[in-house]
Amino acid sequence: MLMQEVIFAGFGGQGILLMGKFLAYAGMEADKYVSWLPSYGPEMRGGTCNCSVIVSDEPIGSPIITQPSTIVVMNRPSLDKFEPLLKKGGLLIMDEDIVDRPPEREDIYVISIAAQREAEKIGDKKIANMVLLGALIKKTGIISMEGILEALKNHGKEEFYEFNKKAIEKGVEWLCRRNYVS
Repeated sequence: MLMQEVIFAGFGGQGILLMGKFLAYAGMEADKYVSWLPSYGPEMRGGTCNCSVIVSDEPIGSPIITQPSTIVVMNRPSLDKFEPLLKKGGLLIMDEDIVDRPPEREDIYVISIAAQREAEKIGDKKIANMVLLGALIKKTGIISMEGILEALKNHGKEEFYEFNKKAIEKGVEWLCRRNYVS
């Protein structure tokens, strides 16, 4: 049975909620049960925000995630807050260009990606979120690569599709270059 509980977290304006939305849309289009729950402070841009996404083969009882199987963090406060909650053996994906400390736990699987630098190679640091999303999808197999690209096409802005696609592919390429996947 597939059941992935993912928390995406970072600052407002980094595309945290968007990563979660695209994953949720891709899950729905793959006929999975899906939950998407955003959370952000009154500050919006610059303040912290996160979203919880559950993708499952079976009905979801609650959108609340207390022990995520995966966390994707794009800043230090998010690592500080969510690392302790991650399930033992869970997956932590982090943007090493922004998160200024290594994880403390040794019972989790960590993928540290230079997402800002990889996104800049494509043309804009603002798509670092999509680099991380590509890595998440490749590593977990939560949905197919075709599924996420279809969700981008159907639910994203058309003028950003190719840019986002390149960023997702860059995340996959980064994992493969560093032997994070077989």
